[in-house]
Amino acid sequence: MRFIPSKKIRILALIGLFAGVLVYKFAASAGPSNGFDLSNSTLPREQILHGGPPRDGIPALSDPKLIKAADADYLKPIDRVVGITLKGQSRAYPIAILNWHEIVNDAIDDQRFAITYCPLCGTAVAFDATIEGKATDFGVSGLLYNSDVLLYDRDTESLWSQILNKSVAGKRVGKTLTALPISHTTWRDWIDKHPATLVLSDDTGYSRDYRRDPYAGYEESRGTYFAVNNQAPDSYHPKEIVLGLGIDGVYKAYPFIELDKQGKARFSDTINGSAFNFDWDSANRSISITDSAGNQVAGIQGFWFAWFAFHPDTQVFRAGES
Repeated sequence: MRFIPSKKIRILALIGLFAGVLVYKFAASAGPSNGFDLSNSTLPREQILHGGPPRDGIPALSDPKLIKAADADYLKPIDRVVGITLKGQSRAYPIAILNWHEIVNDAIDDQRFAITYCPLCGTAVAFDATIEGKATDFGVSGLLYNSDVLLYDRDTESLWSQILNKSVAGKRVGKTLTALPISHTTWRDWIDKHPATLVLSDDTGYSRDYRRDPYAGYEESRGTYFAVNNQAPDSYHPKEIVLGLGIDGVYKAYPFIELDKQGKARFSDTINGSAFNFDWDSANRSISITDSAGNQVAGIQGFWFAWFAFHPDTQVFRAGES
């Protein structure tokens, strides 16, 4: 059933839309598909929605300026960041900047990767940006599926679903991306664990007020700006934060409210026959996963409604079940 937003949510949506003068740099779009070839789309065409901005109206960052943690005076301890460690080097990407850019194309040594964030779904995912042996960059298509951002690669202009980790239209349709483990946590937690980290500078080359949240009020509201296919059960607030994990087609959500009820910092669980260890940090609203060999596992942290929209058959972790 299509969600009809309340008057308050419609007002918030309009505020977010008009904030696009700064966020999106609106220009004339190339029609409802933003100029992308959807002829071989694996998604129903009518469910790929135009989000408002044209292609690249939300400008992705590439090879951005990075600074030392001590120089990041624009960050407060409780600010949220997406952190990644590759080849012994750590980097942090503040949500305050990702809200306005959604994608950061970066590299550590010779490993190209993309940090992606969808403010409408609260989902942060890092991808290995080497596809078929070739490194690429990603841009923001301006299109959405299930309220989630569709990326596009600049080599072939194929469209990719962030939450599905898969190309859904274009020359690379059906191919998958490799998700990389990340930490979605507070700045204080990240620098405590990674004092030598570099962090994305707010000197991005774009005129944006990174101190202002263009989606203020959205996370607290029960509504969404765009329709989704599967309405999540009312057992949780639609914007309840969950950690989603998929193992060979079996999916499970770990709502943070359940983790708070359980009160355990560490616990184990089994999904589709595979055992995993979970480290839950209630103070910093962050969770990490390792497999039985101690390797970090990539999950997706985001809103309950978004996880359920893509995985309506998901299992749900309940306090005390591990």
